[in-house]
Amino acid sequence: MENFNYAHNDTSEGERKTPTAELNRPKLSEKIKQLRKDAFVRRIPTAGDETLKFLTTLLSALKPENILELGTAVGISGCVMLDVCKSARLTTIERNEDFCTEAKSNFSSLGFENRVKVISGDAGEIIWQLESGFDFIFIDCAKVQYIKYLPRLKQLLKCGGILLADDVLLYGWLTGETEIPEKRKMLAFHVKEYIDAVTNDNELETTILNIGDGLAFSVKL
Repeated sequence: MENFNYAHNDTSEGERKTPTAELNRPKLSEKIKQLRKDAFVRRIPTAGDETLKFLTTLLSALKPENILELGTAVGISGCVMLDVCKSARLTTIERNEDFCTEAKSNFSSLGFENRVKVISGDAGEIIWQLESGFDFIFIDCAKVQYIKYLPRLKQLLKCGGILLADDVLLYGWLTGETEIPEKRKMLAFHVKEYIDAVTNDNELETTILNIGDGLAFSVKL
């Protein structure tokens, strides 16, 4: 997950409030709730309530077996995905070594260590080392890189598989709800590139969802 001043904390702190935010609270285990609460306190980037609610609902229906995540942080969203998908295996990539160490500890504390592979390094390099065949890919890393990673992620995804990209509406910047800060205009430009690419790609069917800070939901045809 990209860690900048516009923090991905719980809905009350950082995530853009949508009209349905209060109706969409995720059902999480007590252990995951505590890990997430601790992450919020330390201002570690973590998916907001509404995003996690959509993620858990979607995965409850899909039950993917092979999941790829770009942007582990300390493993909260990964723990949520493995908790919902009891037989799934997760490959998750994080460039921050300290986050990787903590994520491994969190996965182990929940008994997920045998179903997860945490890889420390640059996602842009590592994705070229992975074998294809993922049912579900969740990207929540450096937003400026989404467009760069897209061609390879399409190759890694099975036909019928889902690519879910978080934070694509950028706190209302891309919907015109709030003005784009001058220093973030290049970030907004690259995320808009990603949105344009996935919505106009003949190999993908994509919808942009006004959930959390925006989700791009793409299905590989």
